[in-house]
Amino acid sequence: MRPFFSASSFFVFLCASVALPAADQNWAAYLGDAGATHYSTLTQLTPANVARLQPAWTYHSGGADANNRSQIQCNPLVIEGVLYGTSPKLVLFALDAATGRELWRFDPTAVAGSAGGGGVSRGLAWWQEGGERRLMFSAGRFLHAIDPATGNPIATFGSGGRIDLLDGLDRDVTGMSLASTTPGAIFRDLIIMPMRLAETLPAAPGHIRAFDVRTGARRWIFHTIPFPGEPGHETWPADAWEKSGAANCWAGLVVDHTRGIAFVPTGSAAFDFWGGDRHGDNLYANCLIALDAATGKRKWHFQFVHHDLWDRDLPAPPVLCEVTRGGKKIAAVAQVTKSGHVWVFDRETGESLFPWREEPVPKSMLAGEKTAPTQPRPLKPEPFARQLFTEEEVTNISPESRDAVLKRLRAANPHVAFDPPSERGTIVLPGFDGGAEWGGPAVDPRGVLYVNANEMAWILTMVPAKTAAPVGSGAALYQQFCMSCHGVNREGNAGQNIPPLGPVAQKMKTADVLALFATGKGVMPSFGFLPDDQKRALADFILGLTPSAAASATGKAAAPAARSPYATTGYNRFFDPEGYPALRPPWGTLSAIDLNTGEYLWKKTLGEFPALTARGIPPTGAENYGGPVVTAGGVLFIAATKDEMMRAFDAKTGEKLWQTSLPAAGYATPATYSVNGRQFVVIACGGGKVGTKSGDAYVAFALP
Repeated sequence: MRPFFSASSFFVFLCASVALPAADQNWAAYLGDAGATHYSTLTQLTPANVARLQPAWTYHSGGADANNRSQIQCNPLVIEGVLYGTSPKLVLFALDAATGRELWRFDPTAVAGSAGGGGVSRGLAWWQEGGERRLMFSAGRFLHAIDPATGNPIATFGSGGRIDLLDGLDRDVTGMSLASTTPGAIFRDLIIMPMRLAETLPAAPGHIRAFDVRTGARRWIFHTIPFPGEPGHETWPADAWEKSGAANCWAGLVVDHTRGIAFVPTGSAAFDFWGGDRHGDNLYANCLIALDAATGKRKWHFQFVHHDLWDRDLPAPPVLCEVTRGGKKIAAVAQVTKSGHVWVFDRETGESLFPWREEPVPKSMLAGEKTAPTQPRPLKPEPFARQLFTEEEVTNISPESRDAVLKRLRAANPHVAFDPPSERGTIVLPGFDGGAEWGGPAVDPRGVLYVNANEMAWILTMVPAKTAAPVGSGAALYQQFCMSCHGVNREGNAGQNIPPLGPVAQKMKTADVLALFATGKGVMPSFGFLPDDQKRALADFILGLTPSAAASATGKAAAPAARSPYATTGYNRFFDPEGYPALRPPWGTLSAIDLNTGEYLWKKTLGEFPALTARGIPPTGAENYGGPVVTAGGVLFIAATKDEMMRAFDAKTGEKLWQTSLPAAGYATPATYSVNGRQFVVIACGGGKVGTKSGDAYVAFALP
């Protein structure tokens, strides 16, 4: 698609009378403000001077993993000259935002029983009323209330300054996995919490809850897997409210404080790729849900994928914006998707502001599966990522790469939209990480949305569960809970930062593995729900040991959850023999879309592989994680790419204005703020994804 752009029309559009807020020196909420706009009213940095940016300070937070498996995804807060962020080990800290000097640190592992020591934290939430202030900080399954002046827990919140988010889900979830990786959204004296859950069964339900910011008490709950008598219950099997899991908001949410509406995006139900035990459309999975922020009552919803079998979670918070229709301003909410689409809705009614339709999709050939007959497709704006992997889209970086990819492409199912998972191998494009990913888009007051995207195909292959392995045996448990990440032969997945298990067997003893099962670590969930004998059987299998007598004796025990007749070989990117994406470039893009008209203003390649550039291949773009920031000064800032660069673009034209190397890839969204009249841009440089080195630095840039 050729991007639409008219310099003269853009100038008129840019100069139209638009009421802009007063310049805000702070970055006081996750992704900039309550509407997650990624927008700053600061104007000191402009297209004319941004090329003069220099590092102003660097802070090393500590805790980078020597094996390059740690990350920092934090979009820090900056309030009244103090920056609040998190380290690779989820240590919370405060800095002088002008100099990077550390003011205090809080380590959640110092609190007995707390989680910490790894995983990801995408940011923090700030609450204040009068002179009372609180930092709301989640690590693992615990939500902490911290005094921002001292870094000490506020003892009157929950138990000793924290609450356990596994409590209060209206169902027994003992031993199940839960982590809050994205900050909650504040509304008055409430914090509405997202949470990450297991993607296989058993999984906790993804109910949305609001907690009192002063006491930690649960104030309301919305059941995303509806209970009997609740709307949507009929879209699941009758007992799903007791057995099914996920349908959770993990990406974060936004609140319209004027209207009192929380806009909550949700993900798929568990198990991700086979839903024979959850026939139906599965409301409220894969939905944008508009809730009364004070009570949790549903106002409207829209489901983007019915009966999801492709892990098509809504990957980022929506953004609040204003668009013009027929000369009238409409308060809108825009949601980007992994499939590379932008949907725009009227905030009050849920009406789509662009046309869309339900389209027929293929049926599944897997035993017991019943796919939805149709799926919704927006007709405008055009998708910002390619939708089909045909032979014309095969890589062209070398004849050898092209031939190898063609051979593998022809061995898989021919790619069509919403092709169901299969044993032959199903192409997923855009892939499991989008299209859009958790960084989300920026939007400015004129209704222009800026979104970065991945152009990466993946291959999903289903395999029948091993009926020969006794239920509850180590082999069966590995296939049910571990194989999708660690691989069929325990080989790991470097692209997903999943280690091979062979080295584990050389370094760990059974007791070490059992301790890890009890708590989980990083992105690995807890297996606390498993009976002790099954934990032992799984540990023996992972370590390559002969099954213990206790485990062997209980090999016929009932499994802890319904067992899917299928497993998946894992989350596998489709690469050529050199390790580059199988799709022809570009592999990473950055687009500007006018949400008033649905037309593209510009589209640019984002990122490059220096080794390919040296071969004379134009910049191809690269995988990217983390979002952009756009300013009233007319500059867009983004890191995100695996080439470990930070860049600035002209928001009007998409022209690249500046770039610089980072100490590690900035897989996070930047923040911009001002102290004593000097505008800074700061980025967390944690690296550690897609084969890049891990780091521990925050780097702030400013004019000399």
